[in-house]
Amino acid sequence: MKPREYISDTAVRTASGPLRFASYNIHRAVGNDRRRDPARVAAVINELSADVIGLQEVDWHHDSDGQGAQLEYLTHLPGYQAVAGPNIRNHRGHYGNLLLTRLPIQRTRQIDLSEVRREPRGAIDADLEVCGNSLRVIVTHLGLAARERRRQATRLRDIVLERPGQPGVLLGDFNDWRPGHPTLRPLLAVCGATGRAASFPSFWPVLALDRILAFALPLPVVRAHGSPLARLASDHLPVTAEFETRAILPEANTAAHSRGFL
Repeated sequence: MKPREYISDTAVRTASGPLRFASYNIHRAVGNDRRRDPARVAAVINELSADVIGLQEVDWHHDSDGQGAQLEYLTHLPGYQAVAGPNIRNHRGHYGNLLLTRLPIQRTRQIDLSEVRREPRGAIDADLEVCGNSLRVIVTHLGLAARERRRQATRLRDIVLERPGQPGVLLGDFNDWRPGHPTLRPLLAVCGATGRAASFPSFWPVLALDRILAFALPLPVVRAHGSPLARLASDHLPVTAEFETRAILPEANTAAHSRGFL
């Protein structure tokens, strides 16, 4: 994927070109060579040339080798604002999701998706500004158990329906690899069945665990970013999708509703 030249936040709000979104499980910045290297993950993020990125498995911990927390490293990437969404909190630090955005942030909230006796899970729910309009972006990482995922997908569906008709993008590692994604059906009923791209394992991707879903927007083409560096930096490949800025405007949403996207 050829990197594109970035424009300022002000220009983004008035541009008519595409906005690029990405979802990336960074696996605590531990690559397939078992090295922990946040700088390598940052280089992959730079390759994506994305306006909005949802990251999963970001580690806030300070390791015994003296390396700083990944959050501190990734939140200082040039041009991005960051919203942290820790799911696990303990004496060593935090661990969870991270939203990086080149678009102005209007509002954020944290959503608890945790299930009893399962690893804590959650989502970042943010409103971003595009051309003076609000775009909702949700970043999440669903659980490993099928019943857990289905309840989490149902919860996310209900959250999307809290504001029917508002355009939005959902970025996440959904951990559902089965045909038809049965545990995601409650969520797909309101987001639409977008294309899938195999993203796991990164060195030989066969499973489409990482998804970009859209609600109240035309459905995007989703692609895996399989550069040599991305195949090494994490056990997941990033996935990307582009949306035309004009699709987020109110008049476009009205047209999308008439075509059955809402």
